[in-house]
Amino acid sequence: MLETDARDRVIVALDCDRERALELAHELSGHAAWLKVGMTLYYAEGPEIVKTFKDLGFKVFLDLKFHDIPHQVRGAARSASLAGADLLSVHGLGSGAMLAACREGAEEAREDRAKLVAITVLTSMDQDALAEIGVESPVAEEAARLAKLAQANGIDGIVCSPMEAHDMRELLGPDALIVTPGVRPVGAALGDQSRVATPSQAIERGASHIVVGRPITGADDPVAAFDAIVAELVENVA
Repeated sequence: MLETDARDRVIVALDCDRERALELAHELSGHAAWLKVGMTLYYAEGPEIVKTFKDLGFKVFLDLKFHDIPHQVRGAARSASLAGADLLSVHGLGSGAMLAACREGAEEAREDRAKLVAITVLTSMDQDALAEIGVESPVAEEAARLAKLAQANGIDGIVCSPMEAHDMRELLGPDALIVTPGVRPVGAALGDQSRVATPSQAIERGASHIVVGRPITGADDPVAAFDAIVAELVENVA
């Protein structure tokens, strides 16, 4: 894999406060292409944090996992797109009508609409966790069901664990976005992730993008940690 391609495949998750997020963004400028803004940062700072990162030259994955009635999700997708987000997440469990409304909201906002990915099964969940909420089907089967529902309603791809990425690529085809959190470089702590893989394993299994947070943002040298992941992809992925 070419280095420029590898850099565009890694999304750095900034699950921290504004001060630390801006510090990391300035450090990673010129290295990383993507930043992920999740609930912690967005609920504290609002749309301005997306605009700030866009002004610094980053693409932004706004990971708010929309899950509400279709009218609300349509409005949320429109507002998030107007803020400049390049990629938005929506829960696959919210019904086909909600997923379609999310697409409509993104299209209304701007001509080069934000891409959309649906959450299938959170990477923190295993079979026991699914059973707790009344889902008896295997993790992989449930993830596949939600992925097909999303694709049928105009969603560009999915978020899934690296464990499901290969099957999802075969299921959804070569053009689908497959974003995989639960990625940990060799030797990194697992944190609260249950189904994990190394960066190169995730890409080889079919991921279009990988999300990496604490192994980069919690490192003594975040740039070196990011560059090490890029180097792993360049070396190990065709």
